[in-house]
Parts: sequence; structure tokens; C-alpha cells
Amino acid sequence: MKTRIALIAAAVAALGTAAPVLAQDSSVTFEFETGPRTGSVMVVLFSSKAGYDGNQPVASMAVPASSSPVTVTFDGLAPGSYGMKSFHDVDGDGEMDTNPFGMPIEPYAFSNNAVGNMGPASWDRARFNVNGAVVQTISLR
Repeated sequence: MKTRIALIAAAVAALGTAAPVLAQDSSVTFEFETGPRTGSVMVVLFSSKAGYDGNQPVASMAVPASSSPVTVTFDGLAPGSYGMKSFHDVDGDGEMDTNPFGMPIEPYAFSNNAVGNMGPASWDRARFNVNGAVVQTISLR
């Protein structure tokens, strides 16, 4: 579990280093329901199972959590399947905080509000199709 959470945090830490998605007309907007209005919501977007499982995002973003909902939009996406991983970096240190057992202590979420079993949600649960404008409301837990 600790390794999987560390991989999510590593993918989010790669903000700005992800390869850009080819420009198209499709987009996805995530509306995050957050608690505290501190820190940032860190979001990574994947376009394949291999990318999702290997933490190789096609796009990433960090948005201040100063209002609720926090809205993150990825524009110019090619139509296809995508998955998202995110966490609310409440203390603003750029890392997902965990307890001594590797369990997250900061809120996190996946696309489709998917839930994992002893780790991140699987690609099959988090995967969604984009063709045009897509909006998902996500509850950070």
C-alpha cells in the first residue's frame, strides 16, 4: 500500500514534466468537493492502463484549494479512455502525507469516484470515456 501511494505522489510530483496531450476538441472537468481551504488539489490524468499503472500521466495540474468546489479542466484531449488520480495536499508540502503504515492521511480520489481495495482504484474502475466535454464531480476522501 505504501508503495502504491508513493507512486501516486511521485506521479503528482512530476507536475509540468508530463507529455502534452495532442490538441483536440474534447475536454474533461473535475469538480472536487474539498474540506479545508488550504493547500492544493493535485491531479494527474492518464490515457491508458499502462500509463495509469506505471504512473506516466499525459497531463497534470495543481490548483489552489481556496474555494469549493475546486475545478480542474483538461482541454484539447483526443477522444478516448482516460483515468485520473488526485489528492488534496492540505498542508501544501507537495507530498501525500501517510501514517507509519503507508495509509494516506490526506484526502485522495480517483475518477468515477472509484474506490480501491488495499491500494489505488484499478484502471477498470477509474476509466471513463471522453468524446466532447465531460464533467465529473469527485469527492476527496
